[in-house]
Parts: sequence; C-alpha cells; structure tokens
Amino acid sequence: MKLLAISDLHLNSTANMQALTELPAFPDDWLVVAGDIAESPDRFREGLELLRDRFAKVIWAPGNHDLWTVPGPLGRGQQKYEAFVELARAVGVITPEDPYAVWTGSGEPSVVVPTFLLYDYSFRPDDVPLGKVIEWARAERAVCGDELLLDPAPFASRSEWCHHRCCATELRLEELGIEVPKIIVNHYPLRRDLVHLPRIPRFSPWCGTVLTENWHTRFNVRVAVSGHLHVRRTDWRDGTRFEEVSLGYPWQWDERRGIAAYLRDISP
Repeated sequence: MKLLAISDLHLNSTANMQALTELPAFPDDWLVVAGDIAESPDRFREGLELLRDRFAKVIWAPGNHDLWTVPGPLGRGQQKYEAFVELARAVGVITPEDPYAVWTGSGEPSVVVPTFLLYDYSFRPDDVPLGKVIEWARAERAVCGDELLLDPAPFASRSEWCHHRCCATELRLEELGIEVPKIIVNHYPLRRDLVHLPRIPRFSPWCGTVLTENWHTRFNVRVAVSGHLHVRRTDWRDGTRFEEVSLGYPWQWDERRGIAAYLRDISP
C-alpha cells in the first residue's frame, strides 16, 4: 500500500488524456493530485473518474489551470473553485474543503492535508516593487496566463484571495496540533528557495507566497508535495522532504514510458 503523487496532468492535451486512459490500476494505493487536471469541467470530471477507478483513494488540491475562466456555467474565481469541489466530491475524491484523511500505509501514520493557497507575488526579487512585477516579468516574456484567465472574484485581487486561503488553512493546521505528522499537498511550492526555473526565472512571482516559508517546521510536515513548476525533483529542508511531482505538457515527459512511470512515492 503506497501513497503516490502526481500533478499537472493537463488533460486538455489529447496526448495526456490518452495516456491517462492507459494508466494501469493501483487498487491498493492512494493518489494525491497536486492540481492542474483540466480547465473544462467535463474533462476535469472525466479525469477524476479515471483516477478514482484506478486507486483506492484520490485526494485533489487545485491548480491555477483548474480555476481558469472558460466558457460554461460554472462561473469564475471562488465560484468556479466551489463548483470543482462539488464535482470532485460527486465522484468520491477528497478536496481541501473535506475532513483530512489519515494515511496508515507504508511509512509513518500521517494526516494528508490538501490545500488551496494560491500566490501573492512575494516570490519576486526584493528589489522589484509589487507594482512593477508585471512589467519586470514581461521584459523576459514570463507573465503568467493567470493575469488574463484566473479571476479572483469576489476578492479584489489574487493576493487577497491567497491571504484569505492561507489564514483559513493555518487555523485548520493549528487545530490538528504540532504533534501530528502531516503531508501537505499544494499546487505551489511552500518556499521561495524551491522555485527552480532556469528557462523562465521571472515566472517566480506566480509560484507561491512567503507566508508559507516556515510551515514545514511550524506544523510538523514530513512531506510537502507540489507541482506547477514542471520541474520534477526532490529537495530537503530542515528534515522535511519536498517533492515536485509534475507530469507536464507532452514535450516535458516521455509518452513511451506512460504516466505510471511518473507517479512519485511520497510515503512518509
């Protein structure tokens, strides 16, 4: 019984969707998905149903692409997030709004905490003012599509939405207590020093918030799982294992190996 992870399936890609249909079953294992399944509700639900049928339990944390505004009845911003939570629940997938599951398989018993924290542009260089961050990123063609497609409504900004989510999640983590080992799943890395983007370094402002820099020690996190960067790697900070588990777009992984080869074992 393993605890596996992946993110950034990007199922709007025909190649990625086809590969998911060919994924074998892992009936004894759990899977955490750290965001970016699909923008459209139909493809999002179809992807979750395929995963649910292949794993004993599936846990989802949303990514920015999941929440992009697309034509359809599910709205934008918080409204779309809530709609996708209900879609996930309808197919038996655990969301950040549900009671946390307790992992008791291989490794140390731990609470699996899916989160939705967003970003607030604080992963920018110290000498770049907030009001200049878009201009700074645009100079190297690194502005995130979220600026057009991720609506923060009803919040005034994505930063405000991020701070609201961080405060709400902190309260739940504090209720669990420091003595409880945890596995945190978030689309974005919890720390700025985990952002490795050699080809597009100025994309970093859209990659997390400094509000979570010390969460791994503050909340007794054994493993922190993230995606978003499309740079698969393992890092260690203060005894906590940080796993970037992205699949990515078709040119970022080997289709001949299949998606199963990219499932990461995140057992604590």
